[in-house]
Amino acid sequence: MRIDAVSIFPDYFNVLELSLLGKAQKQGLISFQAHDLRHWTHDIHKTVDDSPYGGGAGMVMKPEPWGEAFDDLITDNRPTVIFTTPAGRPFNQALAKELSTKEHIVFACGRYEGIDQRVVEHAKSRADVLEVSLGDYVLNGGEVAALAMIEAITRLIPGFMGNAESIVEESHADGLLEYPSYTKPQIWRELEVPDVLLSGHHAEIAKWRKAQSVERTKAVRPDLLAE
Repeated sequence: MRIDAVSIFPDYFNVLELSLLGKAQKQGLISFQAHDLRHWTHDIHKTVDDSPYGGGAGMVMKPEPWGEAFDDLITDNRPTVIFTTPAGRPFNQALAKELSTKEHIVFACGRYEGIDQRVVEHAKSRADVLEVSLGDYVLNGGEVAALAMIEAITRLIPGFMGNAESIVEESHADGLLEYPSYTKPQIWRELEVPDVLLSGHHAEIAKWRKAQSVERTKAVRPDLLAE
């Protein structure tokens, strides 16, 4: 998978060199590059924003540098362009799974009051465009959201995880939250591991874990049960 990210703060993405993501890049499973939007500006101040038409607080990112960035980056057969925005559709595990099958994803990380909407509309003629929100809150920019999405997407690529089974029973894999986990020692600060996990009875353990997933989901995310 090829992933590009366009931002005025490309150094945000240096963390992708760490851990499993860094290993996946060294192995050639993922190709990632962060690009500085200011590279596509032409004035001495490298201006990327201007005041909004219609008035209002804040600044809006100009269309010209974004258009030139996409001219250079959208060179293959309709990649997926993701605009990270609190006004977008919610990001979830199902969308992460869908995106993990793509060959090329471009993340457009906005700042200020967002990107001129014409950039989004124009990109639709050349790419599959998604406006995606990480959650019901506002960040200073789209970089943190893009980082979270990149990690959620890439870990689902076959060969990324050392043990592929580790993603089968985790939270949201089957629409429920994951059951609680325990390890040694058996007793820690007078708190004990549930007896069923020590029984060696795999059917009973599976039944207990399923019940725990349902109870946890009911208590924390009842909306998932409704779905």
